[in-house]
Amino acid sequence: MTGPPRIFDRFLHAKRLTRAAGAYPKVNFLKRLAAEDLVARLGPIRRDFARALDLGARDGSFAQALHATPAALKLGRLFEADLSLAMLANRGGPSVVADEERLPFAPARFDLVVSSLGLHWVNDLIGTLIQIRSILRPDGLFLGALLGGATLTELRTSLMAAETELLGGAGPRVSPFVDAIDAGALLQRSGFALPVVDTDRITVRYKQPFALMRELRAMGEASALFDAPLKPLTRRVLSRACEIYGERFAAPDGRITATFEIINLTGWAPHPDQPRPLRPGSARTRLADALRTAEQSAGEPTRP
Repeated sequence: MTGPPRIFDRFLHAKRLTRAAGAYPKVNFLKRLAAEDLVARLGPIRRDFARALDLGARDGSFAQALHATPAALKLGRLFEADLSLAMLANRGGPSVVADEERLPFAPARFDLVVSSLGLHWVNDLIGTLIQIRSILRPDGLFLGALLGGATLTELRTSLMAAETELLGGAGPRVSPFVDAIDAGALLQRSGFALPVVDTDRITVRYKQPFALMRELRAMGEASALFDAPLKPLTRRVLSRACEIYGERFAAPDGRITATFEIINLTGWAPHPDQPRPLRPGSARTRLADALRTAEQSAGEPTRP
């Protein structure tokens, strides 16, 4: 029996996170935005969470966003986990080095699991989601955010165009990302109840493409494809890619734009007391009556 395809080199990704750990707080704006959004989503939920896990905590952006907000009163003990030990250095609370693909936690351990901008690096996303559901207590909550398919489309397009033009073909240089529709289906397939998916798009402006690439490396977000092209990008290809980027994606002031799509996931570990959808055809009141309007026939035969 074959396992899931190996898309990412997790060992290389961990090394890059470790290398990025020291300067990460200077470039973590995407992580902060995603963490602040997760905290905002906790606000309306009338529940307390005695044990919570921040999966892929990095520099603790979620804990920092949570501090001194009303949502903080809902959380008891917050545990932080990350693939890189260096990312967890100098963190005050309980923390553990953990691989999202092999979670080291007992079943039904947590009331809440959050993950902001880490799950787009796992090879088997549905397998990781199943593990997350298993470590949640019944009626426990999962809130996640990961980079989606529209992320870095400008950079991907420019690199492929430059390689194709100069070398007659192109290899993958930017990581693939999941689409929002697929993410919703994966939540359902992994057994979460009441799944909800929505997306945000963030456009960031840079002086030139090399500034974007440097920031991606500083974030630990540089490509870590397992089957990366054997030949590194040459200076000639990179130079041409930057020209194409400027030609196609520059603003009037000459600065280039980069798109980051964030897919937000919400799901609950199943519990018998959760609301369930009604059976089709079980309604006892017509929608037209509720809206006080005339019903317009669609031409379908009336069922007895």
